[in-house]
Amino acid sequence: MPDFDLRIFSYLPNPRIWKATIAARLCDIRIDIRGSAPPDLQHWLWDFEARPLTEEEKTAPQETERQARAGFSGRLFKTDAFLEAHPFGTVPAAFSPDGKTGIFESNSIMRAVGRLGQETYPAYGTDAYSAARIDSFLDASLVFARDSQIYLLALMGGKLTADIHARAKDAFGIYLSGIERGLAPDRDYLVGDTVTLADICFVAEIALFSDEKAQQKLLADNGLDLIFHAGAETEYPRALAHFTKLSEHRAFAPDVQPYLEKLRKRIERQNA
Repeated sequence: MPDFDLRIFSYLPNPRIWKATIAARLCDIRIDIRGSAPPDLQHWLWDFEARPLTEEEKTAPQETERQARAGFSGRLFKTDAFLEAHPFGTVPAAFSPDGKTGIFESNSIMRAVGRLGQETYPAYGTDAYSAARIDSFLDASLVFARDSQIYLLALMGGKLTADIHARAKDAFGIYLSGIERGLAPDRDYLVGDTVTLADICFVAEIALFSDEKAQQKLLADNGLDLIFHAGAETEYPRALAHFTKLSEHRAFAPDVQPYLEKLRKRIERQNA
C-alpha cells in the first residue's frame, strides 16, 4: 500500500500548494510532494512518477516532448498518462495513490484533502450550507488569484504594464474588502468557529501576493507604487490581522513562516 493519501507534483516553493499541506496537517492526511524550482522542471519528466531526466534523456528525442505554455518557456517533457490525468497540463498536479485520478487547480487539490480528512477535522465545513459558503470564498479567490498571477509573472518577467498593475490593484482591493466584511464585526474565522479551507486559501493567496513587496524598486522604475503597501493594514485591519494570526497557527507556520522570513531578508537586501 502507498504510504501517502495524495501525491502532488509542482514547482517549489509554491504557496498555493500550502492549501493542501496546511489542510493535511489539520486533517491528518499524508501528502507526498515532488518537484523543484521552476527552471528545473524543464528538465523533469512530468508524470505520476515525476523525476529529473537523465543527461541522456535531455538530449535524446523524446515522445514526451511538448511545447511549454503558462509560465514556462521552451520545451517540457510530459507523458501521455500525465496529460490524460491533467488535461490542461499544468502544475500543481495532484494524483490519487494509484496514479489514475488527476486533480488539478490548487483549490480543488485542497478540497480533496478536506474531503479525505473530513471525519478527522471539519475543514470543509460541518454541513452542506457551511461547505457551500466555504466554496463561495474559494470561488471569489479565483478572480483575485488570476489577476495576481498575471501581475507577479509580469513583474518577474520584466513585462509589467500600467494596465496589468491597475487590474491587480483593483483585484487586491475587492478581495481584501470582501475578507474584511467576512470577518466583521469580530469573527475569528471566515466560516464557523474553526479554521476551514476558506481561511487556508486566503492565507496562501496573500502570502503569494506578498512577493510584490520585494519588487518596490522595479515598480518605482516603472512609475508605479506598491499595491500591498504599509497602509494596507489600516485599510483592511481585520483581514491582515487574520493573516498574521493564522501565519503563526501550528498548521500554517511550517509553510508560511520560513517563506515570510526569506521575503523579509530579500526586502532588507533591496533597501540596504
